[in-house]
Parts: sequence; C-alpha cells; structure tokens
Amino acid sequence: MKDPGQGGVQVRGLSKTYKGGVEALRDVSFSVGAGEAFGLLGPNGAGKTTTIGVLTTTVRPTAGEVSVGGFDVIRESKAARKVSGIVFQDTVLDRALSGRANLMLHARLWAMPRDRIQARMDDVVDAMGIGGVIDRPVRTYSGGQRRRLEIARAVLAEPQVLFLDEPTVGLDPTIRHELWALIGEMRARDAMTLVLTTHYLEEAERLCARLAIMDRGRVVALDAPAALLTRLGEEILEVDGESDLVTKTLGERGIPVADVFTLGSIVTVPFHNGDGDAAVRALRDSSLPLRSISVRRPTLDDVYLRLTGASLKG
Repeated sequence: MKDPGQGGVQVRGLSKTYKGGVEALRDVSFSVGAGEAFGLLGPNGAGKTTTIGVLTTTVRPTAGEVSVGGFDVIRESKAARKVSGIVFQDTVLDRALSGRANLMLHARLWAMPRDRIQARMDDVVDAMGIGGVIDRPVRTYSGGQRRRLEIARAVLAEPQVLFLDEPTVGLDPTIRHELWALIGEMRARDAMTLVLTTHYLEEAERLCARLAIMDRGRVVALDAPAALLTRLGEEILEVDGESDLVTKTLGERGIPVADVFTLGSIVTVPFHNGDGDAAVRALRDSSLPLRSISVRRPTLDDVYLRLTGASLKG
C-alpha cells in the first residue's frame, strides 16, 4: 500500500475488536498528505486513541491496512516507529530525572548521531521555551512545562510524522493557547505531518487543515473545518421549547426545517438561506411557551450533534 507522499499516513478499512467482543474501530479510512495537519475529533470512547495506537504500532489491528511514512505498521513496524514521534495522553517522562536527562535518554534510544544530539536538544529546548527548567527534575515542573518537554522529546529525533493524543487535556486555557501556537510554529518550520486527537473544538479548528469526526469507532464526516460548518448551514436557530410544536409552526410559515435536531429541550434548526430572522419573528408571533430563542453561527459541536445526536461538550 502506497502513502499519499513520503511522510504521510494512510488508513484503509481499519477495524479493531478487543477481547470480549468490544468493537473499538469499524472500517475506518482516511489519508494524510506529507506535511498536512490532520485531526481526529470526537468525545472519549469515539475510537481516537485506538486509532493512534494502531498508527504508532502499540495496538495491533483486527483488519485493515495502515502505513506511516510509507511503512506498513505491521510488516515494517520498526521503520514506521523510526519516522514517528508521539505525545501520549499520559506522561512517559521519568519524573526523577532532569528534563535534559530525559531528552538525552530518548536520543540514545532513538540512536541519534552523537555529533547531532546536543545541537538538536538546544534547538527543541529553545523552541519549546523550557531552557529555564531543563536542568531541574521533571517532578518540579508545572503541567504546562511537562507538556512542553514531552513535545520536545517527541520531535527530538526529527520525525516525519508527529502524533499528538489529546495534547492539552487538563491544562488551563492560557497554557493551552500557548501550546497551540508553539505546535503550529514548530510544525510549519520542520514541515512535519501532524495527526492530532482532540475533543476541543477550538484546538481542532486552530491546528488542523482537515478533520475526521469520529463516533463509536466510525468516521462519520471528513473535511476541512470550514467546509464542515458550511455544509451544516450559514446560521443556527436555537430554541428552548417543544420540538414538535416549533417545527410545526415554522413549517406552516414556509420555513424549511428538514435538518432540525434536538438535544434535551433545545431545538436546533440550521439555515442556508438567511431564514433565521424570519424564523425568530414567526416563533415570537406564535403563542408557543418558549423559554429562549437565539440565532448564531454554527460550530463544530453543532456538526457533531447533527451527525451523531450527541454533543462534544458532554
């Protein structure tokens, strides 16, 4: 199986069923071009981490073909790992060692040329802004500093493909935004392929050129973030009230409601033709017992809700 360019990723018909019959992935397919930033978006349990596990050779698939950097992850697993870097959800750093010692250990494990190690370490430490703490034990680092060190460790050996599995989960919004900027700058500078898993909508839009939206082990949509939003509609009417009565009232006024979807008591109606204001007027002129009415721009959470009936925001 050929990759879409050296340094890319290709997944075709990927399935994974764990012991006991738990189906984590079902016929997942996507490709990532060399140098592209690609995201897997979905809540916990959608299959994102299992997909990353297969791509990084830590999970063996039940079926399908998968290659990373042109190497089959089953038949050529060592070569596939050699061209990859990975930042896991959970830390793999040795907390007793200094940041520098952690990087040196990784460099030796990856058999980096000795005459290249120091210059590359200086480069990634500077890029991640951790020069002031690099000689301190990792146990003294803040959460954001540890994440920066983990990213530095993942890119130290200059991988063609960088995998980030929920890289900013649990971090406060300020640190999260700082890391997004650093990741974007580093990827652009080194022309790395990026495969990111996340359930943060803003993270997906900020870092990824294309997204695969996942739900219960399947890819339910794949496109650029802007295209996914455009496909849903130009604006969203959101009403807190009885869904059947809302759609009936709008339909009687000739306002299209074919794409309506609900979550709890909230009725959401996407519009492509600027019908939002007319819909608001129609509902306000009615005698329906409505608690709130608003019109806003769609978000990726609306796309996910429309596709799956659940919200990414939980």
